[in-house]
Amino acid sequence: MSSLPTAQIPGVYHRRIGEIIVTGLSDGYVDLGYGIFRNVPEERAKELFAREHRIAPPRISVNAFALRFGGRVYLVDCGSADIMGPTCGWLPANLAAAGIDPAEVAGVLLTHVHPDHSNGLTEVATGRLLFPNAEVIVHENEIDHWFNDELMAKAAERPRRRYFEAGRAQLKPYMAADRVRTFRDGEVLPGVTAIPIPGHTPGHTAFVISSGRQSMMIWGDTVHVPEVQVAMPDAMMEFDTDPEAAAKRRLRTFDMVIADDLLVGGMHLHFPGFAYLTKDGTGYRLIAEQWAFQV
Repeated sequence: MSSLPTAQIPGVYHRRIGEIIVTGLSDGYVDLGYGIFRNVPEERAKELFAREHRIAPPRISVNAFALRFGGRVYLVDCGSADIMGPTCGWLPANLAAAGIDPAEVAGVLLTHVHPDHSNGLTEVATGRLLFPNAEVIVHENEIDHWFNDELMAKAAERPRRRYFEAGRAQLKPYMAADRVRTFRDGEVLPGVTAIPIPGHTPGHTAFVISSGRQSMMIWGDTVHVPEVQVAMPDAMMEFDTDPEAAAKRRLRTFDMVIADDLLVGGMHLHFPGFAYLTKDGTGYRLIAEQWAFQV
């Protein structure tokens, strides 16, 4: 009798957008408590989780996306490395499973500089660039905010260590190598347009991927906990820099996605992280994209 499996298959899923191959890559997941919500009572959250047949307390998936076009490979975010425990940090293994060598990555687009999105850039102990031939492409407000000494000094111990200090440690080696490119908005790569959606962080950014007649939006952290924030778009998170602005931008982003009928890729949508959005009464509803065997 063969032994029973103890591990899942690799977390890799390919999706074609015109001539661009978009690959969802799992970095894992993290289970957090109900304290991550600023304005959602625990009982209400439990009700929403039960309705969706989900594990409670909240399980947050962590995804990144690869873009392959024009003979080049780019990443949108790069995972958490070792900062979020043993259920995260699986991006390197899934990159290998997807046939992507970190040395061939030409650029890493950051939706923002929080550790589950940027902590895979640098091996901090040695300063080694984990993507040695890549430039880091990030909104200028992210650099201005996380490298502001006055703001860092005012921050509480945990955000100072996990956001300010960790973000600087990841980005400084690329800065020293002159491999950080900032933007405000607009096209940052051929077919890749930056849409700033500040609130979660000052430079939080979505990217619209377009090729031919097809488009999708990789919306970063517009949603952390889909069971709650899709049904309750005004749900604010403990790790939002400006919670009210984040909630307002979420609504605008939802309406844009619906109006333009965009496929969504989400860093915290359950893997493989591709879905459509529709209105549902006073809230919204996610519709997971159907699985396809061929790209």
